[in-house]
Amino acid sequence: MKKKLFAVITLLACFAMILSACGDQKSVAQEANTTDTWSTIQKRHRVIIGLDDTFVPMGFRQKDGKLVGFDIDLAKAVFKQYGIEADFQPIDWNMKETELRNRTIDLIWNGYTITPERSKQIAFSRPYLANRQVLVTKKADNITSFKDMKGKVLGVQTSSSGASLLDQHPKMLKQYIKNQTPVMYDSFNNALMDLDAKRIQGLLIDSVYANYYIQHEKDPASYRTIEGGFTGEDFAVGMRKGDKTMKRKIDAAFQKLANDGELQKIEKKWFGTDRNSLVTPKE
Repeated sequence: MKKKLFAVITLLACFAMILSACGDQKSVAQEANTTDTWSTIQKRHRVIIGLDDTFVPMGFRQKDGKLVGFDIDLAKAVFKQYGIEADFQPIDWNMKETELRNRTIDLIWNGYTITPERSKQIAFSRPYLANRQVLVTKKADNITSFKDMKGKVLGVQTSSSGASLLDQHPKMLKQYIKNQTPVMYDSFNNALMDLDAKRIQGLLIDSVYANYYIQHEKDPASYRTIEGGFTGEDFAVGMRKGDKTMKRKIDAAFQKLANDGELQKIEKKWFGTDRNSLVTPKE
């Protein structure tokens, strides 16, 4: 009898813990959707930005370990207007929305694409840069179209917009690749090393990353970039839905930087052109 009673008590305790955990999760999500943290960030004069620090040229480590990139310069320029220091925190890209919701970071800012799925969880700033998904191959493999990937191995970054597009439009590329299943990577850098080593024959990747990476390789002519038909996408800053003031401040700063010509300077520094910018000066 005592053993049965103990078992019942234990079961009830476990059930209570589960309910409590669910309640805590709902509470965290509700707080993220309703709390405006701008005043807190202003008081501490610091905002924490989550990023994948291997994503060239948006945010990456130089050989000396220094963190640089287009998004690094842009974020610093935005928050300089408000007397706030931008701190950058490398995160597991697969956990980025969770990190944001749990307040480990204040923003996701790292070539972050607006998608309907992400918009259900978080809020976005106005879009600031155009991008698209491209297939990168080595010319030696004679792949000139998505169909030429038939039976070949494709690489994709985990939780990337490319991975989502691959699943959403399987007849465009996924149906051709080996086993209709890509090899998943934690970073594009590792995937590109495998492409060079012939462990994969194609990589679905952001065009801004691909173009920068190829330009800085010893033999750029050995690569081929194939657009293949995926629709274009826009980069924006991800934030908690409750941070409405943050959104207004970032959007206003983007416009001011465009009006002052600073945004165009940052883009030319990293891309050699400002043709990808989605924020134009107001007359």
